[in-house]
Amino acid sequence: MSDWLAVARAAKGFMPDAEGEALHAAGLRLGSERPRGTWLEIGAWCGKSAVYLGAAAAVSGSVLFSLDHHHGSEENQAGWEHFDAELVDPVDGRLNTLPWWQRTIARAGLESTVVGLVGESSVVAAHFAPPLDLLFIDGGHGADVAWADYEGWAPKVTRGGRLLIHDVFPDPRDGGRPPYEIYRAALEDGFDELSAAGSLRVLRRR
Repeated sequence: MSDWLAVARAAKGFMPDAEGEALHAAGLRLGSERPRGTWLEIGAWCGKSAVYLGAAAAVSGSVLFSLDHHHGSEENQAGWEHFDAELVDPVDGRLNTLPWWQRTIARAGLESTVVGLVGESSVVAAHFAPPLDLLFIDGGHGADVAWADYEGWAPKVTRGGRLLIHDVFPDPRDGGRPPYEIYRAALEDGFDELSAAGSLRVLRRR
């Protein structure tokens, strides 16, 4: 097991190992086609997915922008299923995953490859000009948030670029609908599915 893989598996997060390894593999394949690319993930949490993607980006000289406001989605707040009291900032009482993300990226040795963006996805999208070779959507799963992520960022993916979406569950009994709905929209908007691993979908823009 390489050091970065050990760091990824140890980081707090909700991505199963097999899906994380599929994320990494998708990045490696894209990097072999398009070295020195511009990649972006929405939903950084404590850095688990950023390590899987960032380790692939480093191989091809690409850069991964890792975007999050770092205060958690609705389901991460107190009283909800995925609340983690260890992530609460003792100063203001809010969730703050940024220090955890920073430590994870440093431990993986990816500080020159993974660049943190802190802010609301829709605000950053409106001011982010570079086209994207890879976009990974794994932010909030509420309908308004998920659709804003898709509509704000998917148009920036270049022809032949990749769109990866996490937590896609065709059966509504397995998970929330918005990630599945934006996945279906992407198939109608010029993306073709290349592979699937668990709830991870990898698509390519025609």
